[in-house]
Amino acid sequence: MHRKTLIELRDGLQRGDFSSVELTEHFLHRIDTRDRELNAFITVTGELALAAAREADRRRAAGQAGPLTGLPVAHKDIFCTDGVRTSCASRMLDNFIAPYDATVVERFKMAGVVMLGKTNMDEFAMGSSNETSFYGPVRNPWDPERVSGGSSGGSAAAVAARLAPAATGTDTGGSIRQPAALCGVTGLKPTYGRVSRWGMIAFASSLDQGGPIAQSAADCALLLGAMAGFDERDSTCMEQPVDDYLAALERPLDGLRIGLARPFFGEGLDAGVERRVREALAVYEGLGATLVDIDLPHVHLSVPAYYVVAPAECSSNLSRYDGVRFGYRCQDPQNLLDLYTRSRGEAFGEEVKRRIMVGTYALSAGYYDAYYLKAQKVRRLIRDDFLAAFEQVDVLMGPTTPTPAFRLGEKAADPIGMYLSDIYTIAVNLAGLPALSIPAGQVDGLPVGLQIIGNHWDEARLLNVAHRFQQETDWHRAIPADYA
Repeated sequence: MHRKTLIELRDGLQRGDFSSVELTEHFLHRIDTRDRELNAFITVTGELALAAAREADRRRAAGQAGPLTGLPVAHKDIFCTDGVRTSCASRMLDNFIAPYDATVVERFKMAGVVMLGKTNMDEFAMGSSNETSFYGPVRNPWDPERVSGGSSGGSAAAVAARLAPAATGTDTGGSIRQPAALCGVTGLKPTYGRVSRWGMIAFASSLDQGGPIAQSAADCALLLGAMAGFDERDSTCMEQPVDDYLAALERPLDGLRIGLARPFFGEGLDAGVERRVREALAVYEGLGATLVDIDLPHVHLSVPAYYVVAPAECSSNLSRYDGVRFGYRCQDPQNLLDLYTRSRGEAFGEEVKRRIMVGTYALSAGYYDAYYLKAQKVRRLIRDDFLAAFEQVDVLMGPTTPTPAFRLGEKAADPIGMYLSDIYTIAVNLAGLPALSIPAGQVDGLPVGLQIIGNHWDEARLLNVAHRFQQETDWHRAIPADYA
């Protein structure tokens, strides 16, 4: 059953080939026996999952099942889950039991989805390799000596190893697309405001966006249909109609104009990765698409702009973790200042501390105009570049990452090198655009991701474009040998 896509599992449940309980038991067994090496899960909710599966089978027998009823999914441990630990992979929240469900979790529950557990991640979603987790790094199923990517590395690794048919993730600067690329799965970052952020623990509020990770674009279309939509509890969630993403998948690609952004094919791109991407583009040409060279004049400024904006917002958002109301508290504080400083110093990891300090500096008196305000102006220029490009083309394509998965520890002492692993994904978040990564081949046995970027609210087109490629290729069906 684990070799099937989410769509195929849905169809199997509808035909009665297996029950939700049987399906859930199968994946729980795989997690129990196969996750020791990967470390993809922080919490496994076996009893809750089986109870939800029994309820799903009851609903199906009563004729009350929907398209997602009984399907098992894992949640990134950044989404609040009522009565279940929500840790953000940090010592700070290691003992935090969420008192409510995030909107995404709530909508999945209403649809009858079964939660298998909570997946590992970079601490507070800050990282590109899933090495900053308090619970240890997540290993890549294709090579356990390599990173899974971050920050949604646990979700991507779980799907790649078929420990879960799908999972949720969040994307602040590429944190769905980058691990999806490194693990050989499909990951979608929707338009900012498409999916509610309520109950999704904040890193950088103007950049964070939740989305699905699954085997295929069709699977992501099925999931996004349940995740998307207005939520009055989230002031950043937009009142935009939710398309029928599944119905749009089969549209032909004749006349599709694909923009190739020159900065995405320059210095630093691995030659093998470029070959795989060029081969994928040739497939699109065979489907009737036209390739158009596009310039994005300010996209080279996306990394420095992002690493001012994101740490500034992180500094503000993480100020609530002070050892007073919830989360970690130091032992025997001498006074209030000691409580604050030791609680935060002992509970936050090095990367989180680094970003808090950078953000606090950028927001401080005398530096706000020089750094934060200037970064926001650059952000607007980057957005305008993309909007100008979409007057000429329908989608943009390029590599998701400059290299395949790198080795564990390879960039741990080089924060700048680590940040540059997101060089092709960050601009999308600054502009608030939707984008996805799909498997497009391998280099030396490691997956390569093709990134497809669309205009605001054009997720249906993105999923259609990705789906047609996956009808012509089978890279999305590749499974690491040890997990087949």
